[in-house]
Amino acid sequence: MLICFIRTIILYFLLILVIRLMGKRQLGEMGPTEFVVAILIADLASVPMQDLAIPLLSGIIPILTILAAELLLSVICYHCPGMRRLFSGKPVILMEDGVLLQKNLKKTRITPDELTELLREKDVVDLRTVQYAILETNGQISALVYPEHQPPTAKEAGVTVEQTQLPVTIISSGKLLRENLPVAGRTEDWVKKVLQAHRCDVSQVYLLTVEPGGQLYLSVKERA
Repeated sequence: MLICFIRTIILYFLLILVIRLMGKRQLGEMGPTEFVVAILIADLASVPMQDLAIPLLSGIIPILTILAAELLLSVICYHCPGMRRLFSGKPVILMEDGVLLQKNLKKTRITPDELTELLREKDVVDLRTVQYAILETNGQISALVYPEHQPPTAKEAGVTVEQTQLPVTIISSGKLLRENLPVAGRTEDWVKKVLQAHRCDVSQVYLLTVEPGGQLYLSVKERA
């Protein structure tokens, strides 16, 4: 039982490492090659987890081989557009100037009902407002509406807005992140004053963030 536990833990962390090495793009939306790799890796890892008669190395080597092949293919596709189109395909226009391209819909096996559903997910209801609807290589639909149907930007509306500033986390789950204090331009004395003003200490704070402009967000831990 202990050996099975140890093997499972080793393979678990190995799979996390493999997914991390594959890159963040694969974590978001997988293309055909990434989908195949994910299935193969999951299958390869499950065998040595369940069958103790199989050496652990016999499960690790195929996983690392698949990883190496995926990384090599990614480099080749990056430098060779022809290979990229071969393995990932290319975008397909499904609507143009408000007109459904029935040939392309049939080619991609997307029904009009499915297309309208996907467009509604993009907050597009009126098909007449769609200039282009494109099926991307990752299976997602990109909807480009005519300029006159797009919401105005702040610049177009003549409205002055403040620049977006990223908050810096100072306290997380009751722990003071001292390495973030210089980033936020704050000190521990400042943290103490903030906590005194809110009548709490570090251990009671679930989250404390501060923006460069000085805006605070403080959330106190809920009582169990």
